[in-house]
Amino acid sequence: MKKSIGSYPRVRVEGGGRGAVSQAGAVLLVETVRKSGLDTAISAALAPWRKTRTVHDPGKILLDVALAVALGGDCLSDVAMLRAEPAVFGAVASDPTVSRLIDTLASGKRALTAIRRARADVREHVWALAGDAAPDSGGQVIVDLDGVLVIAHSDKQDAAATWKRTFGHHPIMGFVDHGADGAGEPVAGLLRAGNAGSNTAADHITATQLALAQLPKRFRRGHRTLVRTDSGGGTHEFVNWLAARGRWLSYSVGMTITDAIHQAVLKVPASAWTPAVEPGGEVRDGAWVAEIDGDCLKGWPKGMRLIVRKERPHPGAQLRFTDADGMRLTCFATNTPGEAIAGLELRHRQRARCEDRIRDARSTGLRNLPLHGFAQNQIWLEIVQLALDLLAWMPMLALTGKTRRWEPKKLRLRLFSAAAQLITTGRRRYLRLAAHWPWTDVISAAADRLQALPNPG
Repeated sequence: MKKSIGSYPRVRVEGGGRGAVSQAGAVLLVETVRKSGLDTAISAALAPWRKTRTVHDPGKILLDVALAVALGGDCLSDVAMLRAEPAVFGAVASDPTVSRLIDTLASGKRALTAIRRARADVREHVWALAGDAAPDSGGQVIVDLDGVLVIAHSDKQDAAATWKRTFGHHPIMGFVDHGADGAGEPVAGLLRAGNAGSNTAADHITATQLALAQLPKRFRRGHRTLVRTDSGGGTHEFVNWLAARGRWLSYSVGMTITDAIHQAVLKVPASAWTPAVEPGGEVRDGAWVAEIDGDCLKGWPKGMRLIVRKERPHPGAQLRFTDADGMRLTCFATNTPGEAIAGLELRHRQRARCEDRIRDARSTGLRNLPLHGFAQNQIWLEIVQLALDLLAWMPMLALTGKTRRWEPKKLRLRLFSAAAQLITTGRRRYLRLAAHWPWTDVISAAADRLQALPNPG
């Protein structure tokens, strides 16, 4: 008997195996594409860009790249892992064909408009399929806007020095918040140069227009749509645009602590401060909120409320010049009437979930823009949003409980990376998942829920 060496068993590796499928759990994303009708919608939208006698459909090529990005890819050539599994993903175009399509779509803005219109139509259908799990089930949709710094490691068009002394681009992203029980889905991706400002009102207006165009028509204006931003959105031009007559959007935007606001906070009596609350309704320790008015609201739209929070800083945090009495001050503006300021402050504080969505986007193709041209990278940003759409729609339609809150990294590790055996019998193909895989039951149950949904059209 030979003595074992090391902590792991020794396994010899050789090629030539048959019947095994890697990334078998990605069949959940493929089924989401089919049930949502995204494949037919994108194919129809990109039909004008399909040349005669071409083998591969432009919509299928674009969706293949989005699927590769959803599975963790970060460049166009990563569609190779789909090409290796034709039984799951079908025929996949070659790398040169993919590159030529991206160049063709980047030659003008018509392709971007067509893709975005198709995504909006499919989104409304998916929300209808999701029912109570959809983000509009409560009668209101929350859109979070925030800027993202994307580092460039080579000279790319419009890459520039950023405000954080890095080099790259500074897009504005918009996400629909799914609440505490879900994730979020992208509805805006405005690519900008690296030196673009954080509080440029025109860019915030454009990003909001892109986001509203992705929502069902009943949410494109009116108080049922809430737009949340950090202090970058707290400008006169942007807030006036949100509150304009005929638009009437609800907003909750962060505000910079100016000297006038600072002086007004110092005059707030102790009895006017209300304890802040946590999502469960309990009091937030060491935090209070108050509403201020007077001269601070001059020049702003009618009905705007200015709410300030003071909180004990975290250990090690340094106070700023705008803080007072050893308390960290933050401020935001909203036009929601009749609600308690503690609840409004909690609603605005939950904008922090947008940071989670940005982290998901970074792990789904947004850590680096792989192409050189600005228009090409705008197409890439649209591909990233397609991938994030699938990563949000699949859990919304097929997962329940804690699994619906899994972020893309966890979905890839536990579900998508599962291997399976391909069985062909009775002219049908089956993926037989390993019984010992800890999340086989989750994959099987999710596949059943997707297959139970009605087919599009």
